[in-house]
Amino acid sequence: MDNRRIGIFDSGLGGLTVMKELMALLPNESIVYFGDTGRIPYGTKSEETVLKYTRSDISFLNTFPLKAIVAACGTASSIALPKLSGQYDIPLLGVTKAASRRAAQVTKNGRVGVIGTTGTVRSGAYSAFIKEENPAIETVSVACPMFVPLVEYGYAEKEAAKMIAKDYLQTIMDSGADTLILGCTHYPLLRKVIQEVVGDSVSLINPGECVAQDIYEQLAKDDMLSDAPEKDQYQFYVSDVPAEFVRLGSMFLERPISGLVSRIDIEKYN
Repeated sequence: MDNRRIGIFDSGLGGLTVMKELMALLPNESIVYFGDTGRIPYGTKSEETVLKYTRSDISFLNTFPLKAIVAACGTASSIALPKLSGQYDIPLLGVTKAASRRAAQVTKNGRVGVIGTTGTVRSGAYSAFIKEENPAIETVSVACPMFVPLVEYGYAEKEAAKMIAKDYLQTIMDSGADTLILGCTHYPLLRKVIQEVVGDSVSLINPGECVAQDIYEQLAKDDMLSDAPEKDQYQFYVSDVPAEFVRLGSMFLERPISGLVSRIDIEKYN
């Protein structure tokens, strides 16, 4: 058994979709979450900047006793994690590889769609990981930069979201893909709209579910599952004022997090 915490970081709120999956699958685990709300979005930044931000996020999380760190940000997972492999003493897992493996298993016609931030799509990481799983699978990737602000500003279930989704997803539908990776952790919050647009015949892959399963399997294999949570089981940190994170985070997790969120100066960890 290992009662150390799991660390999660994201550019903002989206990684809470990963945390929610972990909370459901591993109720005894204690988690510390960092949302880099002061530097969001990562998806439009250069590779050098994403790598710099990812290093500082990990440096902050490593001030806690941790047994694993999850890059819940699709951009950080795609761009930074391959460059940081082997540089840390604890497992560093990302959403990209886990979701790619699941998509390769799920597709029946060998066509997989990927939607993500501009940075994630530009990196080609999902396509590369899917090719590793099955070289015969064809992928089509579309950047959906407006999806993150739609979620962040509470428009996920409004008509504007459906209109934008129809425009973004037309290329995916034209490709005939039967499987679609929601390649940014904000996107599961648009799942209802996305499914409505692409139709029920298209399987949606939630990276949060995939990486949560990977963490469970790895911790179980290494006998590192927690047998009891810490008294302060869930801790949240942000790099900008917490008020909006508290409001939307409570909605995402379907539980109040007021009083659990603290602001830190992430620049100290560069």
